[in-house]
Amino acid sequence: MSDFEIAPDAPAEFVRAASSLLTAQVRAEVSVDTIPSPTRIAPHSAAISGEVLASGNSESLHGTGRLILMHDPEQIAAWGGAFRIVCFAQAPLDAEIALDSMLSEVTWSWLTDALAASDALYANASGTATRVLSQGFGELADQGESAHIELRASWSPDGDDMSGHVRAWATLLCMLAGLPPTAEAVSIDAHKRERG
Repeated sequence: MSDFEIAPDAPAEFVRAASSLLTAQVRAEVSVDTIPSPTRIAPHSAAISGEVLASGNSESLHGTGRLILMHDPEQIAAWGGAFRIVCFAQAPLDAEIALDSMLSEVTWSWLTDALAASDALYANASGTATRVLSQGFGELADQGESAHIELRASWSPDGDDMSGHVRAWATLLCMLAGLPPTAEAVSIDAHKRERG
């Protein structure tokens, strides 16, 4: 994993916040990497991606996600401050589970519960949870029926330490992937050393 490419004129609070994205303790099954941040979404931004892999198996993907930290020194009114986090998470599902009308509400509660458990203070949260059920036909008939859940959310973090927010996002990815709760966690930096 490489560090972020941060502009030399970036404010010190953004540099601290972006650096803290890489200090979170996440489960060993979550592989985190820095990725290019979308342009023109904010004066300063940094992004990471995550994949939930089966323990000891780098080929079996259980879920994916992205987290983007945005910073605008002008403190956008809708954000309620200078920072905003946008996240995306998705995981495959059994088709029967996808039909459960409560799944979207449960998925949102997993995010807010993970933020609370990680002591990640925030305001102005918003998002959508989408259940997708698809069936292959014709040349795609062999694919059969498949389903997945997607969560797109954003919130305004309090302060410039984002490690708790990353921990909550990684916890959400694991919950969507159906992994059992565990107390074991490793630093994102440890993942970096293992692959480095």
